[in-house]
Amino acid sequence: MIDDQEPRPDSPPGSEAAPAPAPATSRSAAQDIDAATASLAVEEDDEGRLPEPIEPEPEEQGAEPGRSSGMAIGRSAIARAVRLAPTSPGVYRMLNATRDVLYVGKAKNVKKRLASYARPTGHVLRIARMIASTVEVEVISTATEPEALLLEANLIKQLRPRFNVQLRDDKSFPYILITGDHWAPQILKHRGAQSRPGRYFGPFASVGAVNRTITALQRAFLVRSCSDSFFESRTRPCLLYQIKRCAGPCTGEVDFPGYSALVREATDFLSGRSRAVKQQLAEEMEKASEALEFETAALYRDRLAALAAVQSQQGINPRTVEEADVFAVHQEGGYFCVEVFFFRTGQNWGNRAYFPRAEKTFTAEEVLGAFLTQFYDDKQPPRLILLSHAIEDSELLTEALAVKAGRKVEIVVPQRGEKKELVGHALTNAREALGRKLADTATQTRLLEALVTTLQLPRVPQRIEVYDNSHIQGTNAVGAMIVAGPDGFIKNQYRKFNIRSETLNPGDDYGMMREVLERRFKRLLAAPADTAAPARGDDVPQWPDLVIIDGGRGQLNAVMEIVAKLGVDRVMLMAVAKGPDRDAGRETLFMPGREPIKLEPRDPVLYFIQRLRDEAHRFVIGSHRKLRKKDIREAGLQEIPGIGPARKRALLHHFGTLKEIERASLGDLGKVPGISAESAKRIFDYFHPQPG
Repeated sequence: MIDDQEPRPDSPPGSEAAPAPAPATSRSAAQDIDAATASLAVEEDDEGRLPEPIEPEPEEQGAEPGRSSGMAIGRSAIARAVRLAPTSPGVYRMLNATRDVLYVGKAKNVKKRLASYARPTGHVLRIARMIASTVEVEVISTATEPEALLLEANLIKQLRPRFNVQLRDDKSFPYILITGDHWAPQILKHRGAQSRPGRYFGPFASVGAVNRTITALQRAFLVRSCSDSFFESRTRPCLLYQIKRCAGPCTGEVDFPGYSALVREATDFLSGRSRAVKQQLAEEMEKASEALEFETAALYRDRLAALAAVQSQQGINPRTVEEADVFAVHQEGGYFCVEVFFFRTGQNWGNRAYFPRAEKTFTAEEVLGAFLTQFYDDKQPPRLILLSHAIEDSELLTEALAVKAGRKVEIVVPQRGEKKELVGHALTNAREALGRKLADTATQTRLLEALVTTLQLPRVPQRIEVYDNSHIQGTNAVGAMIVAGPDGFIKNQYRKFNIRSETLNPGDDYGMMREVLERRFKRLLAAPADTAAPARGDDVPQWPDLVIIDGGRGQLNAVMEIVAKLGVDRVMLMAVAKGPDRDAGRETLFMPGREPIKLEPRDPVLYFIQRLRDEAHRFVIGSHRKLRKKDIREAGLQEIPGIGPARKRALLHHFGTLKEIERASLGDLGKVPGISAESAKRIFDYFHPQPG
């Protein structure tokens, strides 16, 4: 529900609900396992950040907004729009003097809705502020009200208007795909448009849940996960066949009917027919056992255990709910949390917590309604949606989602039975998630205040940017920026910088830091002057309050040169030098114009700074490894100095795959025939570089 954020024409004065302002603001010499299969990362989706609290401006408290000149200008602009507005359904946008969109709304009768804003009195404070800032209104007509509802949700997500409830941290959900364009179907993780032929199962709440499920399904059904090109190039089974995670269709270890039966069983299991699949496997195990074929029986036993593991990881699995999304909203301390559970084919496929941005005077029903419309803007709705609170435009949203899905969609607030229990379970999770987030935020706030006291900063930093770089003898050089604030790490604003300069000497850390900070500050200087605008795209046009550099006095001086060159004077700078022998707790802090600072090893502020520095280190190393792995895949092990074809064959023969070579310890590398201690050290350092 979006429409209940604005005053209704037939509502009594003062009873309308208003929108909220928006926040200020990743065999032979060939490998023996497909690289994409071997590097299945357990990457968890990040939980959303809490929005900044929204409070009315002090001078507006208790004021009569209808008497201000701004209100008069706003009402005049709206009145002009009313004269030309249609009486049919549509979407309207309110714009300020700089043509920033303040609010997006929809109405069954646009003229009547806009006329309600033009009345001189009876507006709550939030509506009054919006009207006073309005200088222009744009209208888009639609054929139906459901179409207007869907368009409104799309525009809110795209434009992020200041006075709308906003869905934050909206990410695409991962799916499991069993492909249908090859005679030996492949099972894999999938995001994005579902354009490849095959069967899609989802959504899953996180990538980690998909990865764990695929791993278990491989053990249970032996369906391949390698790419088609890798499959076609095989001359003997890969390591996954040896460890009983693939049936080996690439080299004929299983015939076509046998592999098709395995794929069919996997599809049946993901489609909700898990009981029938498990019963069939149990019968096959009994038959093999009675025939004294104990190895075959053990194989069926292991497959049954893998299926049990899948279902145990999914937690609560409903008996009467085949397909549903469950939404529960909890409000506390002026913040909201919406917990979403996904149930498909009678199985729980995970949950995720969202923290939408809305002013604290909004009701839970209003926030949940606004959230739902935006949530399904780019997602296919299930047949059943269960809610913890009734929303006002439930019938309209039901109609709009049915049009979008091309089938019936039902929205229900259950009152009894298992559905009620599912909603209660989601509500408990929402309450706990918001409690954890509030506690984390309070701790972060205390640390930021202590940072000000300990380092004698002029103000509490609301945005901290930490920079680090990584390379190996100048190759694959990359810089990285991580961002932190009162709510912790802001991971959707992390950025990496591929070092482009051709004039830098290999390993010139100072030159790399100059390039990274120069590109960052130039981008900020080129951004619009309104730094309160929310960050969009790659620019992140928000100035940091504090910049932390991983390095010593030299790195700090390099950054100070760039700051002076560009005339930047609005940020505080600090460099963190590692202690002797890289000992944590013995770091030295450098700040412009001040003596070096050494904090006690157990000082919470030092621990906080270490945590920021280590997060930047983790991110830049990850970015560097991605570049290096790409080079390795393209050039092979010969890129390591002193490792030629013979040693490469020896390594692959000993470890089996490039992934296992990368994971090997220094001692294990030294045990390979033909690999000396010096070569082992060179290989180990290549895969495990130190930053800088």
